[in-house]
Amino acid sequence: MASELSSVQSIHDFTVKDGKGNDVELSKYKGKVLLIVNVASQWYVIDLSMMSINDVNVLCTTGHMFDFRSTFGLTTSNYTELAELYQKYKDQGLEILAFPCNQFNGQEPGTNEEIENFVCTRFKAEYPIFSKVEVNGSDAAPLYKYLKSVKGDEIEWNFAKFLVDKDGKLVERYAPTTTPLTFENDIKKVLGVA
Repeated sequence: MASELSSVQSIHDFTVKDGKGNDVELSKYKGKVLLIVNVASQWYVIDLSMMSINDVNVLCTTGHMFDFRSTFGLTTSNYTELAELYQKYKDQGLEILAFPCNQFNGQEPGTNEEIENFVCTRFKAEYPIFSKVEVNGSDAAPLYKYLKSVKGDEIEWNFAKFLVDKDGKLVERYAPTTTPLTFENDIKKVLGVA
């Protein structure tokens, strides 16, 4: 991995696929603040009738434990807040780049077209939804290999978020359970809007 990423200077060095399979050079986002997110449109409802809510934890494929109360509804809260942030800051230079991922309990099983239709209809997303990617393992998308090499280890779950400055440099990584509005001030700071 290190050798394939050794010439990478910024996020702008990558080419990704849009939802229709066309190449998109991330250099087109030079001068924009980016929020890169691996997304999913499904979540699971667990029958709690036999459990105490305090005892419920969800074990994801990477072996991390998450408090059920934090992960339940992750899809709705994240998509809703992403749409809100995009509407609020798109004219000041914020772009949200959403990458569907099916690596975590099969929570994104649809086709690229189905995913885009769902997100744009249900959550009114106006930001780009790219082709489905893997974010962990040997088949991880090069962009995600790079993001992890700069900030952290494996992606814990869907809705890991990476804030990137106007020069394509990674500023911060946020956990899946950190909802977008909680770091709105970080976005404003990178955008240069007090």
